[in-house]
Formats: sequence, C-alpha cells, structure tokens
Amino acid sequence: MITINKLRRSIREGIGFIKGIGDIIDAEIVASSNANLLTRLNYTSHIPCNGVEEPKSTESYGVGVYAVFKTTDGIKTGFGSEPGDLSLKGIRKSLDKARRNMVYDPAFKSLPHPSNEKSLLRGYHDQRLMEIKDEEIVNLGWRVLEGAIGVFNDTGVSEKIIIGGDLILIQERIAVGSTTGIDAYDETSLIMASVTSMIEGENTKGSGWATGICMDKFYPEEAGAESARSAIATRGGERIDDGEYNVIIGRQPVTDLMNNIIIPSLTLSMIDASSSAFLGKMRKKVSAEDLIIYDSGALPGGLGSKSITCEGLPTGRTDLIENGVIVGFLANHYYSCKILGDDEAKRKLGVDPNDYKEGFVPRNGFRFETGGGRSYRRKVGISPTNVMVDTMDEFTTEDLFQKVGNGVYIGRIWYTYPMNGLGPGDFTSTIIGDSYLIKNGKLSTPIKPNTIRINDNINNLLMNITGITRDKRPTIIWAADEVVHAPEIAMKGVKLSNIVRWN
Repeated sequence: MITINKLRRSIREGIGFIKGIGDIIDAEIVASSNANLLTRLNYTSHIPCNGVEEPKSTESYGVGVYAVFKTTDGIKTGFGSEPGDLSLKGIRKSLDKARRNMVYDPAFKSLPHPSNEKSLLRGYHDQRLMEIKDEEIVNLGWRVLEGAIGVFNDTGVSEKIIIGGDLILIQERIAVGSTTGIDAYDETSLIMASVTSMIEGENTKGSGWATGICMDKFYPEEAGAESARSAIATRGGERIDDGEYNVIIGRQPVTDLMNNIIIPSLTLSMIDASSSAFLGKMRKKVSAEDLIIYDSGALPGGLGSKSITCEGLPTGRTDLIENGVIVGFLANHYYSCKILGDDEAKRKLGVDPNDYKEGFVPRNGFRFETGGGRSYRRKVGISPTNVMVDTMDEFTTEDLFQKVGNGVYIGRIWYTYPMNGLGPGDFTSTIIGDSYLIKNGKLSTPIKPNTIRINDNINNLLMNITGITRDKRPTIIWAADEVVHAPEIAMKGVKLSNIVRWN
C-alpha cells in the first residue's frame, strides 16, 4: 500500500498547484490507498476440496479533485479522478476531468472549512493488520474451519457437511486537503470472518461471524463453532402458518434492517429527496420509548471507527432516535448546508432546520466503496460508521423470551428490501436460518429455512417494540459500510407469510 506520507505529499503539491489557477475559487483533493485481502472457505466432507482456498487481494490508489469554478455563467462545480497516479500529472488529469464535468448547482454553498471540533482518535488501529502476510490470512481461515469441524466431530456429525464463507481484511489510508484549510489524514483496518455451515440432505444451515480491529482479540474459530452449533440445532425444521406473531429478532436481522431500511431513512440526503420513511417526523415519536439509536464514528475500539470523515472533518456522535423520538439525521457538509437554505425544509423535516442545527452536523461524509475502502474515485456521500442500537432498560435475552411467551425467534434474514421505495416503509425479507418457534418462553422447534418471509412496515415494527437487550454485539452483513452494535429486540404482531412450495 501507499504510505500516508506519500498521500499527504501528493495533496500538498496539488493544493499549491491549484492555488495558482485563476478561475478556480476553491478545490478539495483526496488521495487514498485501499487493499482488500480475502481467503475463501470451501469445505465439503464428501467431495474432495481444498478447505481453505488461496488468498486473493485487490489494491487500488489514486487521487480525486473536487473544484469550484468561476465561469461566465456563474459558479460551477466538478469532480474528476485519476487511478494509479499521485503525481502532479495525475492531479492535472483529475482537474481536467473536473473541468469537463462541471455543472451549475444552485444548492452548493461552499467546500468544508476546518471544524472547531477535534479528532478524538489517533493511532487507534492495529499495525499488525496493516502488515499481515498471506500465510497469516490462510492460517486464520483454517482456524475458522477448525472451529466448525471440531463442533461437528464432538456431536458425531461427520457426513455431508458443507462449510463456506470468507475471511476478509480491509486496509484503508486516506489524506484530504483543500484550499479552505483542510489538512487531514487517517489509517484504518478491519478483519472479519463470516461462515455458513450446512448439513446436506437435512435442509439445515447455521451462520456465525467474528470481527476485530486487533489481531490479539480476533477469534475466528468462534465464528466456525457458532455456525456449526446452529446448523446442528436447526435440524428437523418445520414450516409455520401465515399470521401475525410475537417475535424476537436476533442481531443479524437487527443489522440487516438497520442497513437496508432504517439507517437510509435517517440520512439527510433521503430526507432531501423526500424518500425517507421518516419524512416530516423530526422531533416526533417513531418507535417505542425504549429505543435509542445513534452513530458513533469516534467510538474507542469501535470496528467502524474513523478519525476523520472523507471531507477531512472530525467524526463523532450523532444522535438519531432518542427514547423513540427522531432527534437527528446523518449528514455531510453539502446536505447540512443545503437543508438550511431549502424552502421545503420544514415540510421535509417537520421542523425549521435553523432551530435544530445540532441534529445534522456533518460527521458522516464518506467516500466508501461498497463493503470497504475509502475511494478517491467517488464524490462524498453520507454513510454511517458504528451504529449503536441501545436502550435504558436492563432486559436480558431470557427476559425477552419470557415476555414473548409463544412466538418466533428470527435469527437470520436476507434479501431485505423496501417495496415501492423507502418512503412508505413497507419491506420484505426472507428468513433463511437460525430461527425457531418459541413456546412457553423457551426455544422450541426449528423453522425450516427459506419457507417464511417477513412482509410488514418498518413503522409498525418500531412502534411495536416490547423489549431490547442491553447486551450488544458488533455485527456486519455482506457489502455493508457500517458496523451495527446490535442487541436482540422483541416485537409484537409481526406479519409473517409462507413462501410457496414448489414440490
């Protein structure tokens, strides 16, 4: 990977060059270097296999320029980027592309200026993860498999086992500078294991995961063991009838719903587009009073923590839902400025934005690639970091089971998406594993995977929360930018629908 010093040197040279160009009012330059290291798990007990495949990696670096031009038609902005070239030549090419792409944007106010807030993190990621070797990645993959196979062996299951998944390491370096005085840089890394175990012929599967930012506190074998235990426990699954059920949703489904439905609706860009399920609901109750949601980009030890945004501004805490009431939205600099001058802002938010500026401080302007990496190729968007789902109550998992009494435990979902856009709040999601009936306050019969779907409205679910555990676990789903520190949540009256049989 490219060093931080080289990225910063490229920025300084570029800013010096751009300051001498007469028709440029201001400019922002980003230089980044990203690596994604992966080893795939592919174990089959009854077919010859490698178990752990050879490691693969992708690496990219380059520079991007966002410039504000003075033209005869007024002020225009443009963005351009150049891969694999951090030299002044690469910056010139990026600037030429920005000039060709420039457009008039009446909502544009300014580029970000240095913040009065300070970065709360420095040197907070494990250097060993930035220097890891291929052999270590492969060994970590074997530790995942050993965890799963050990559980299968201990329980006497040895035939027709399939174990698949990935062990992924993401490495990021970024530097940001501007003619407005921004001069910032950051280095982050994250390692995670995601694994699914299946017993072929018994229509059963179980999942497990492990995450970390420190090699000494990363235990991939636990992900494998968790997936095997769940696969064994869900043998003999049954179908259930259509209906409304009292449910407990586990940490993976909480994360999936946050990633695909709730957090996008708590993003200022979606409010601006009138596409949020929470349109016009700022300072209004949208969930049970137990629920607290906030994003904490500077959380010490947080898997999604960053020292700075990709605008060079400090990260920090943004409260989103407090005791069931919306109090803020994730924002970047552009949308924070735009909402203050929008004639439709009061309709979109439900309040005058000038009275609640603290609700959309620009702490979430990022250039994330899908599933990891801070990209020089992208303009700044809005992304969460560490999404904290919290409560003031002291419920345990056992408490939730007692509250539900008879119902359904939903342990794993996928293909969660809004129907007719985010605005109406309607969504669907398929229950694919790790799920059970609850009888008399305890787990009972497993539910057959891929036979039942959630068809409901996110506003209904949030208002019908009956309990949230204080115990949370950092959870990541495929291709997500954020880490959700997810509890288990009990809800009443959740609509479940059978998936049509094809046999």
